[in-house]
Amino acid sequence: MFGNWLKTAVLMAGILALFGVVGAAVGGAQGMTIAFLIGVGMNFFAYWFSDRMVLKMYNAREVDAVSAPQFYAMVRELAGRAGLPMPRVYLIDEAQPNAFATGRNPENAAVAATTGILQLLSAREIRGVMAHELAHVRHRDILISTVSATMAGAISMLANFAMLFGGRDENGRPANPLAGILVMFLAPLAASLIQMAISRAREYEADRGGAEISGDPLALADALAKIDAYARSIPMAAAEAHPETAQMMIMNPLAGGGIAGLFSTHPPTAERIARLRAFGR
Repeated sequence: MFGNWLKTAVLMAGILALFGVVGAAVGGAQGMTIAFLIGVGMNFFAYWFSDRMVLKMYNAREVDAVSAPQFYAMVRELAGRAGLPMPRVYLIDEAQPNAFATGRNPENAAVAATTGILQLLSAREIRGVMAHELAHVRHRDILISTVSATMAGAISMLANFAMLFGGRDENGRPANPLAGILVMFLAPLAASLIQMAISRAREYEADRGGAEISGDPLALADALAKIDAYARSIPMAAAEAHPETAQMMIMNPLAGGGIAGLFSTHPPTAERIARLRAFGR
């Protein structure tokens, strides 16, 4: 738990420093002040509201014991087994089978699943998937995961800031070459930020934790095999539009290639399945 708090603090401090340095390079003292204030605001927003923003990106709708009785009861039973407060439960109207957890702590957590995953998997396999997501909540992965996604979006804002203060000459070219260089490198930097902040090892730990919570490691292994087979062929529009959120999902939702390929933060599915089957034995 302390490790994730430390990662979050370092990530926020790094973003704040990056905003200040870029602001000073592009706009001098005034630019540094403005960029620093934007960075402070983004840090505040990321900590308190990033989970709501991510859920809104995916048009997630909250469900309860009345609107989704079986799914809600399943999450409640697993949360009890994990010793966690009952999280908010959401459904996403997407054909691609996927799921994720978000929130700043277990007391303010939310879990979400696509309608596609409910249609594809058996009840036993869905239970394995949701146990995996609750393991992320129990391990407190959700704070660093959600904040890092928001921070990656903040870096894109920084690119716009650089262009705004860089200005253009009479021929329409950037008056400040530094601004153009920043824009060129900011997208890969955002991807690197996510990959540094989110270790692939946390997926292995969540797989193992989910297997312990559900008591059925093979259910999650079977679910991962099915999701991997279907997710590649079914696009997820919201994920392609916001690749910085891909690392939150149980399976990488991106089609791959281009900038989206830089955000591949998940370990190989075959290795995850092999570990779960070994754990089951």
